[in-house]
Amino acid sequence: MISLNKLKKIVKAKKRVGRGISAGQGKTCGRGTKGQKSRSGTTIPVGFEGGQTALQRRLPKFRGFYRHKNIVAKNISLKIIAENFKAGESVTVGLLKKKGLIKNKKDKIKIVAGKFLRRKLTFKFVPISKSAEELIKKAGGKVIKKKK
Repeated sequence: MISLNKLKKIVKAKKRVGRGISAGQGKTCGRGTKGQKSRSGTTIPVGFEGGQTALQRRLPKFRGFYRHKNIVAKNISLKIIAENFKAGESVTVGLLKKKGLIKNKKDKIKIVAGKFLRRKLTFKFVPISKSAEELIKKAGGKVIKKKK
């Protein structure tokens, strides 16, 4: 077995530019002829396009963004749910969409207490207010929450 210390060292010598024609990198030292990049001490700014108006100046300014934190949950009262669901049914986000109470499954919703609930319903993985949860349990229903 060969240890790494005993291997032959492979170190390339640094190219010494500007040491005459016969050295291989003489006269222009590998920079080509003329132009901004051939001069010493010049740095070209990021996004510089040789005097042409830069892309970030050609495009219109970006005006604002949509802040998702400001989306307010749509409140659905127990009264509306009682009108749309029969006793013994389970209420899920998918069923709320099917019955036309919400537009998308991704919509932010919250079940809130209406007046009262007389039907035994099972709420699965739907955000519910505390007062609505109490009314559901009084009516003999169940609330199943997501595990955090």
